[in-house]
Amino acid sequence: MKLFGYYRSSAAYRLRIALNLKGVTADPHSVRLRRGEQALPRYRSINPFGLVPALEHNGQVFTQSLAIIEYLEEILPQPALLPSDARDRAYVRSIALSIACDIHPLNNLRVLNYLKDELALETASRDRWYAHWIRTGLSGLETFLAGDSRVGTYCFGDVPGLADICLVPQMYNAERMKCDISDYPTLRRITAAARTHPAFRAAEPEAQPDAE
Repeated sequence: MKLFGYYRSSAAYRLRIALNLKGVTADPHSVRLRRGEQALPRYRSINPFGLVPALEHNGQVFTQSLAIIEYLEEILPQPALLPSDARDRAYVRSIALSIACDIHPLNNLRVLNYLKDELALETASRDRWYAHWIRTGLSGLETFLAGDSRVGTYCFGDVPGLADICLVPQMYNAERMKCDISDYPTLRRITAAARTHPAFRAAEPEAQPDAE
């Protein structure tokens, strides 16, 4: 497997965690987003969307972090990243999708670059945008998880899975951008527990060979 990613991409961070939990080693290929390498023809020939991550396996390229993780779940079902019960799988997916579809897209690099380059927003205004959408999403997620009996050490029970794979990178980004996350004790507790797990520690941005 070849993994095309960037050390600080939260979507690539998700996939690194999933690969580690599955015990899979992928050959890393850095696409340095800050240098615009995602727009170069050599990468667009791999992923026309110009996003990371992308995973090449058996001659085929897969894109979108959650789709790739679901692919890994199907070809390598153990250890499982999703529960066996359909209702519980829907619950876990709803957490993952609330992060990957509702929170993250409003705050990724290309959106922030557009706010800066096309709309000429100053840093303070961009930071307010970032913090607003982070708090909007995380506030709902905190409420959703805080009152659910299925929450254990992790978002679902005491074994890390898909929801935690999405939560930890998003919390990392919130902290990096100095967002106030003090109102989210459940999210902070789960994140702290996950960060002690070897699979999560090895996936941290600072531990990657392309870290800058």
